[in-house]
Amino acid sequence: MEILKADAAAIAKAADIIRSGGLVAMPTETVYGLAADATNGQAVARVFEAKRRPRFNPLIVHVPDVASARKLGVFSKEAEQLANAFWPGPLTLVLQCHPDAGISELVSAGLPTLALRVPAHPVGQALLQAAATPIAAPSANRSGRISPTTAAHAAADLKGSIDLVLDAGACEVGIESTVIDCSEQSQSPPILLRPGGISAEWIEGVLGVRLQSTQAKPDAPRSPGQLSSHYAPRARVRLNVVAPEPGEALLAFGPQIPPHCGPMINLSETRNLREAAANLFAALRALDAEGCRSIAVLPIPGQGLGEAINDRLLRAAAPRP
Repeated sequence: MEILKADAAAIAKAADIIRSGGLVAMPTETVYGLAADATNGQAVARVFEAKRRPRFNPLIVHVPDVASARKLGVFSKEAEQLANAFWPGPLTLVLQCHPDAGISELVSAGLPTLALRVPAHPVGQALLQAAATPIAAPSANRSGRISPTTAAHAAADLKGSIDLVLDAGACEVGIESTVIDCSEQSQSPPILLRPGGISAEWIEGVLGVRLQSTQAKPDAPRSPGQLSSHYAPRARVRLNVVAPEPGEALLAFGPQIPPHCGPMINLSETRNLREAAANLFAALRALDAEGCRSIAVLPIPGQGLGEAINDRLLRAAAPRP
């Protein structure tokens, strides 16, 4: 496995690897993704093997623009509105898949729908253009563990399992995309399947309606990020803590810190939710590396990006399978 600075030569090499059925860790504005040719079933199977990901958990397909997405999925009126408002960016749309899309059935885990995204990151865009194929790219980490927001995170998690890591620095958004079901099978209005880098309030403002929500089935998720235990460090995670236990690591938020005697990282001293989201996964990884048995998390408000932050923390704190 190579780690290369994401310049033009490295991107061209990554595109060659993807076209030949290999795996590349690629930067996006959300997290680093494990990229493979979405039309190549053997390459997609390698993604599941490298991540140790259950085959019933579908993948997101990345394309360079809306026109490319229309070739793969059936766009409803609501999907058109959201794509025009938020693409490229941290939004995934679940759409009915065109019968002739040519995407490996492994990508959709047997579902008639396809999760599509147009990433905003310039390196991700350059790789999509150079590879000239839809790219399946779940987060570049072992399944269920903390998502990677740097090339070093991806390399540490997947060493020996992938061919190349493109290093473009830390991800700006820091949490995964929001996933909205706009498929023909969904009810109107669309369904929020996973909160993420674009808040539900922003999406509802574009649509002019309140989103529906749904509870995922444990063995049949409709999109990535719906498993009850996910984004998990090795340490136990305790949420909404007022008084940390002795020796416990502390994930803080805001200027007021309770007394504690263990390691601490503050997601945002100014209570900025965008800053907190960008820092979340790296902070969890750093505190987990301290070797503490548990990580205490101070309360974080649930509005705006706080909904996505709390979603990730709830899954990190869930009982492990």
